[in-house]
Amino acid sequence: MRSVSLFLAMLAVSGAALAQQPYPNRPLRAVIPWPPGQATDLVGRVIAQKLTDVLGQSVVPDNKAGAGGMIGTDIVAKAPPDGYTILIASSGPVTVNPLVQKTPYDVERDFIPVAKMGLSIYVLVTGANFPAQSARDLVALVKANPGKYTFASSGTGATAHIIAEFFNMRAGLSAVHVPYKGSAPALTDVAAGQVSYTTETVAGTMPLVRAGKLKAYGITVSRPSALTPGIEPLASSLNMPGFDVGAWIGIMVATGTPKPVVDRLSAAMATVMQAPDVRERLTGVGLEIDYQPADEFSRYLREQKANFAEIVRKANIKAE
Repeated sequence: MRSVSLFLAMLAVSGAALAQQPYPNRPLRAVIPWPPGQATDLVGRVIAQKLTDVLGQSVVPDNKAGAGGMIGTDIVAKAPPDGYTILIASSGPVTVNPLVQKTPYDVERDFIPVAKMGLSIYVLVTGANFPAQSARDLVALVKANPGKYTFASSGTGATAHIIAEFFNMRAGLSAVHVPYKGSAPALTDVAAGQVSYTTETVAGTMPLVRAGKLKAYGITVSRPSALTPGIEPLASSLNMPGFDVGAWIGIMVATGTPKPVVDRLSAAMATVMQAPDVRERLTGVGLEIDYQPADEFSRYLREQKANFAEIVRKANIKAE
């Protein structure tokens, strides 16, 4: 009864009044649908800590991993829509999974986008001994030998797989897909020369690039990034306009959450994302800051869905 009373009380409070005060005194739950140490987890913990300061209300990270992020995402979809449960959302369970398999939630029906925080940029890499010296060399080599070379991913239907397929399509390459159960084993075999190339996150690839175990050829977003100094966007180095893709991380709440509550959380996120310490910490875990408020984030999600759906259709990708 108490939770119902709180919910009704929140509905009765005006948006202007709520914007001037924190939530009623009860902790918020930030559901992170991935295990500790994963990129979304690291980002989510930074955001939860800062939201605690901005809202004046405890925001508690809660890891609910499993099924490629779908378990935790579904928990938020079915949570009471009172603003006390928020989703640290990411492209895998929200954008990609619904395109390649059945999900227990409907993204457009079950969620309200609140804010996009940024992108995990992907890097095209090979083992250090791969003969190509540039992205153009790599494309020429693979194109001249259709079916000879291989590319790795963290799993069939994973974001990394779709981004690699997008690269292959745009570059006109025919190579054999080798799926793995996770990014780490995929990168290990690419570094060892067992697989020819892959596209993987900055967080996963750059330590190995700096250690001389991988060779980097370009990034998958269309603008240079401070996270990858000296590494050009593939869009420009290969003259592939529109090749601009990464894995986003953002905040969502369940559909039905009262607008004043969503507005309060949205305003808090705008403050959080302007904080220099937050931006420094997010950059430190490999996130390219790309804050978008709710309206822009909603448009971005629709565009991403359309782009990824086309790749999935053309490559005939289905989850294992």
